Amino acid sequence: MDESILVVNSGSSSVKLALFDKHHQKKASALAERLNKQDAIAHINGSPEPIELPKGANHQQALQILIETFTQKELLKGSPIAIGHRVVHGGETFREAALIDSYTITAIKKVSSLAPLHNPVNLVGIDAMQALFPAVPQVAVFDTAYHQTLPEKAYRYALPKHCYEDWGVRRYGFHGTSHYFMAQEAARLLGKPVDSTSIISAHLGNGCSITAIQYGKSVDTSMGLTPLEGLVMGTRSGDVDPGLFDYLSGRGVRASEVHAMLNNDSGLMGLSGHTNDMRTLCELAEQGDKPAQLAIDVFCFRLARYIGAMTASLTHLDAVVFTGGIGENSAQVRQETIKHLGLLGLEIDPERNQQHGRQTESQVNHADSRFPILVIPTNEELVIARAASRLANA
Repeated sequence: MDESILVVNSGSSSVKLALFDKHHQKKASALAERLNKQDAIAHINGSPEPIELPKGANHQQALQILIETFTQKELLKGSPIAIGHRVVHGGETFREAALIDSYTITAIKKVSSLAPLHNPVNLVGIDAMQALFPAVPQVAVFDTAYHQTLPEKAYRYALPKHCYEDWGVRRYGFHGTSHYFMAQEAARLLGKPVDSTSIISAHLGNGCSITAIQYGKSVDTSMGLTPLEGLVMGTRSGDVDPGLFDYLSGRGVRASEVHAMLNNDSGLMGLSGHTNDMRTLCELAEQGDKPAQLAIDVFCFRLARYIGAMTASLTHLDAVVFTGGIGENSAQVRQETIKHLGLLGLEIDPERNQQHGRQTESQVNHADSRFPILVIPTNEELVIARAASRLANA
């Protein structure tokens, strides 16, 4: 048996695979995309040559070929000691990672209606790896688990109580693995125990969420029943008036069409009419593109407004933390967001911000800032690898 740990992240048409050693150092990673299509393809990171997949390759075929490639390159020597899976929705059943058995699989299926685009394909990845490594312990790490510490006043909607009691309608939150990692890393960088550290963590990528973390635990977050609620995102609208559904239905737009619009055609994409890529939007705005500038302005204003709102859930604040593809790499987004937060005493240092905090222990705040502003690269794969290793050994 190899002493490696595999981490699997299955999407609707892709699968990411990461390989860690027993000390939780990443050895390799790979991506298979356009699965179930004629042009399915895969890559191992760092290798210029693509890996050919059969036309219409599914998740199981892609995973098998990636494992074979890892083996041929002697990155994996035999069976791993554990396999960790990212699972988007764990409902109220899972407050932490869980060994995968028949009970776990049944529970994941039970809440699949709350994440119909994610949980079913997460199960496909689990099935595929169980077929390849039937004797290896496998672990599910849930995006929602970290937010199970939300107080009831933060997770309940102001709806008739039977909506929650009978149908489970409540705020669950997502990106929990990333926000958990932010709590740990921020505490380390600030030189404090995590159970004494309180931060506001902003995970900004194509999907965006913000979380208030009090003494290391999630106490408020922006995403809700689904990942659609909250901040402006790449193609998702974030918060909108629920009356929009009635308003548009009166104009002949079906509910399914509104749902598709809010998830796939809104956010940065909808506002700009160009793209959901923040780098491209910043370039276009620099050239005078007004819709691109509007997309950036709305994104940053809504983010700043949520940062201010999250202070209501904390008794003290040690830092504001930016992470995710946009949060880690867009100095413009951080600068424009912090400009709105002068009343909180937040002030950014332009030079540190341009360096993304890499030379200053992650700090991008000015010396006069009331609170530290940190930029911390997220590492959800590492969190999953550690959980898989811990539960497999237990």
